[in-house]
Amino acid sequence: MFKIVKREEMTAGSVILNEIEAPAIARKAQPGQFVILKANEDGERIPLTMAETNPDQGTITVIYMVVGKSTALFKTLQVGDSYQDVIGPLGKPTHVEKVGTVVCVGGGTGVAVLHPITRALKDIGNNVICIIGARSQDLLIMEDHMRAASHDLRVCTDDGSYGHHGFVTDVLKQVMETEDVKQVVAIGPVPMMKFVAEITKEKEVPTIVSLNPIMVDGTGMCGGCRVSIAGENKFACVDGPEFDGHQVDYDELMQRLQAYCEDEQACMDGDCLIRS
Repeated sequence: MFKIVKREEMTAGSVILNEIEAPAIARKAQPGQFVILKANEDGERIPLTMAETNPDQGTITVIYMVVGKSTALFKTLQVGDSYQDVIGPLGKPTHVEKVGTVVCVGGGTGVAVLHPITRALKDIGNNVICIIGARSQDLLIMEDHMRAASHDLRVCTDDGSYGHHGFVTDVLKQVMETEDVKQVVAIGPVPMMKFVAEITKEKEVPTIVSLNPIMVDGTGMCGGCRVSIAGENKFACVDGPEFDGHQVDYDELMQRLQAYCEDEQACMDGDCLIRS
């Protein structure tokens, strides 16, 4: 069992932070890697990339948005409760090197995934410009963490309630016009990553994205998390989750992510066989 030692509702109950006791994982985890969590015996296996690790305290931190039956079950867990299973670290860690000016772009809960990567890029000596965004100010997460992890933080909201009124891609274009950007890391909704990659491809700037396809076992056995990279099938769980953003088939990824939306809604409405 993996006990929850801290719980925070970050955005009016829709985005939840859990700090979990997992000392073996905390000792080994690196930026970009993920874990698979299961709430109980009948629960679904949910992959989440770690937003933070604390080897000294033996804890890992995950941040998730409540979007379906299983994350709604996760939300019911309080401090002192435990996840039945937490498996990891899984996936390949982020390749971090000193290249110069790096722009890190995060949207929604992707900001949580971006946080340890941004910090690692700064720690190794890069000039890190960070652009984060959300639909509105009340959905923005980890602003203070990202400010500390970068040299220059730009904040955007779609509705203009805070920071730049518009998309992260608007600010990215501005930065690319004034800075000698050597690398971009983009993590967030698939359409956001797609448009970021289109902008950076035109400028021939290497770009890393982290993909979130449907995943079951996390070890490459089931094939559920396959994605098309430069026309070849790859498994996000073992070949990723990070890939060259210019080689991803984003349209196929979006189509596959929508495959079970009706089933998920049926489960949320109580009309399914999954027990909680």
